[in-house]
Amino acid sequence: MGTEAEGRPSVERYAVYALVGLVLTVGLAVLYSYWTRPPQMGTSEDAFHTVDALYTAVRSRDEARLNQCEQRLKDQRHAGKLPPEAADSLDAIIHKARGGAWETATARLYEFMLAQRREGTIEAKPPPAKKSKR
Repeated sequence: MGTEAEGRPSVERYAVYALVGLVLTVGLAVLYSYWTRPPQMGTSEDAFHTVDALYTAVRSRDEARLNQCEQRLKDQRHAGKLPPEAADSLDAIIHKARGGAWETATARLYEFMLAQRREGTIEAKPPPAKKSKR
C-alpha cells in the first residue's frame, strides 16, 4: 500500500480520498439542512388555522387579511400558543409581504408550512355540541 514504484499515489489512496470527501460532503449537507430549516410552530390548532389564513392572505395580496392574521399571531405568541422562533419567522414573512415582495413571502411561507411536523400533544378543541331534534 502507499505509493507505486514511480512515486505516484496508488488507486487505494485515491479511493480513500474519494470516500473521505463523500462523507464530508454528505455531513455538511445534513448540517446545512438542519440549520436552515424553519422553526416548528407547536401543536396549537389556532396557530395552524392562522398560518393557513396567512397563506391565503399573502397569496391573494390581501392587506386587510394580512393585518388580521398578524394580530392573531401576536395574540397567540403572547398566549404561549406560538413559540417565539416561529413567531419571528412569520413576522419576517409578513414584513416581506408588506414590502411588496409578495411572491417571495408566499414561497417562504409555503416552505415554512411544509417543514411543520406537529410533534407532541396536539391541542384539540372539543367537538361542537349536537343540537337535539324535537
